[in-house]
Amino acid sequence: MARNLTQKIIAAHLMDGTMSPGSEVALRIDQTLTQDATGTMAWLQFEAIGIERVKTELSVSYVDHNTLQMGFRNPDDHRYLRSAAARFGAVFSPPGTGICHQLHLENFARPGKTLVGSDSHTPTAGGLAMLAFGAGGLSVALAMAGAPYVIAMPKVVRVRLEGKLTGWAAAKDVILHLLGLLTVKGGVGKVFEFSGPGAASLTVPERATITNMGAELGATTSIFESDARTRDFLTRMGRASHFKPLAADTDAAFDDEIVIDLSKLEPLAACPHMPDRVVTVASLDGLTVDQVAVGSCTNSSYADLKTVALTLKGKRVPPATDLMVSPGSKQVVKMLAAEKLLEPILDAGARLLECTCGPCIGMGGSPVSAGVSARTFNRNFEGRSGTQDAKVYLVSPQTAANVALRGRFTDPAGWGKAPRKPALPKKIPSIKKLFVFPPKDGSGVEILRGPNIAPLTKFDALPATITGQVALKVGDDITTDHILPAGAQITALRSNIPAISEYIFSRVDKDFVGRIKGLGGGFILGGENYGQGSSREHAALGPRHLGVKAVIVKSLARIHRANLVNFGILPLLLTNKADYDALEQGATLTIRAADLTPGGELEIIADSGRRITVTNDLTAKELNIIQAGGLLNAARARS
Repeated sequence: MARNLTQKIIAAHLMDGTMSPGSEVALRIDQTLTQDATGTMAWLQFEAIGIERVKTELSVSYVDHNTLQMGFRNPDDHRYLRSAAARFGAVFSPPGTGICHQLHLENFARPGKTLVGSDSHTPTAGGLAMLAFGAGGLSVALAMAGAPYVIAMPKVVRVRLEGKLTGWAAAKDVILHLLGLLTVKGGVGKVFEFSGPGAASLTVPERATITNMGAELGATTSIFESDARTRDFLTRMGRASHFKPLAADTDAAFDDEIVIDLSKLEPLAACPHMPDRVVTVASLDGLTVDQVAVGSCTNSSYADLKTVALTLKGKRVPPATDLMVSPGSKQVVKMLAAEKLLEPILDAGARLLECTCGPCIGMGGSPVSAGVSARTFNRNFEGRSGTQDAKVYLVSPQTAANVALRGRFTDPAGWGKAPRKPALPKKIPSIKKLFVFPPKDGSGVEILRGPNIAPLTKFDALPATITGQVALKVGDDITTDHILPAGAQITALRSNIPAISEYIFSRVDKDFVGRIKGLGGGFILGGENYGQGSSREHAALGPRHLGVKAVIVKSLARIHRANLVNFGILPLLLTNKADYDALEQGATLTIRAADLTPGGELEIIADSGRRITVTNDLTAKELNIIQAGGLLNAARARS
């Protein structure tokens, strides 16, 4: 039977289930990655499972988010992660080595393998023909313990790329174009498989930019074929033996197809405050920009930064424009330094930051009050930059460099000739020695914990009947940043659920935490695409700790839905959207949880007498997890 690439990799890793769209499939996972913002909790959960050693082919614990080390909390978490990696058999990447997705692409990602990571941008590895999924930390902990990763079998959309990028158009503009076409909800339940002559013209770093931001479509993941470009990248990285040619069968079927002519693309920008609010850069001509930031897991490769350096060479950024550059890894820095390409960046007036996520998650580098910031990042949610009233535009490195030089957006027609697309050097310096590889036997390694690392919260099983108030009513496209903001102060608390729970919905409703505590728990009422964005499971863990029993919404984002299930919160879907308008914050609802059936309907009784019909898309296994009080409870019960 003819298969597309996604189906081939799923078939090779299928442990249970049938490969028909929507059916539950359980996949064997070859590799995992964690990062410190979500990974500390993932490793605490791995410890709670009680397995002596990770059972994957490779697990890597990266430190790239909380690197400011303001106070003892972050460094204590890093020490814990280093000791846990040694104890349980994972590779450890110390702070400053680089961003997890850039490092994984350079050093560990392999065509045809499966990867689950506790970061929503794990699909970056799809640029190297890996089937890579973002997930909550508990799902990753279970994968490290040898459990399969369970998803709904996705539909597969072929994105046929034709032509070649021209002028100042970049790989970032390909994914921005797709976001403008499909919206942030357009990829739910789908894998985007890129192929065609245009795909063959793109380098692996360019492909990784596209698969990275596939997460903003709500996609399950995105993937490119493994071809001559893949072989070239792996060979230059000193990993030629990892190459494996992979492609869809010639007569493979797809659930849908989108055709994009790369030669027709022009520089694009996503306007505040959503990645799908896409316009041409030319249409923004004249908009003054206070800050420009280059970097993040989307655009921090050697090729990205070389393009920026060549564009800036011999020029100076205006004093009123703050330019920051964050390389994706120390390997990138070494390559730029070897070619004397750091000098044009520094001489232009840019600030060279550490090889970390940094400003992308509000970890430093915040814009001025009401400032306009052009960033090569993947998200521009309100307040995510650390400045609540900032206006963030998402652009390519090519656009960012030109905007920085002029202090404003201008029509690309006036930018002159674009630099030639950089190729990777034939000889690339390895930074493998910077990784800490685990001992063969870690049983004697002491796990080191700081005082901020709190014990895991134990949750009760689901009661037969739940009565409570709607503690908060929110609208459409509520992100995990709305539920639990990022930033230095809050992110430092990720290993302490009671402490971090104090910030749940703090930028949406400052009275929420006090209110739900006073109520003794309750419900969240939301609109479309609730929980989009980051994989941070704390956006489910925190509400659960505060007593949220159910989230009643019009629709849910994939990873957040999985996190709600993992921590025993009922994800209920409104059948009649008019009920959303009729229900108000403060309404008392009664849910007969004992009457729940997988995929079935249920009536909720409001204190007004109104009967609200909800449904769910839970499988029998997921319903059992919720009834047990969460996945950790269910796993313990099975062991």
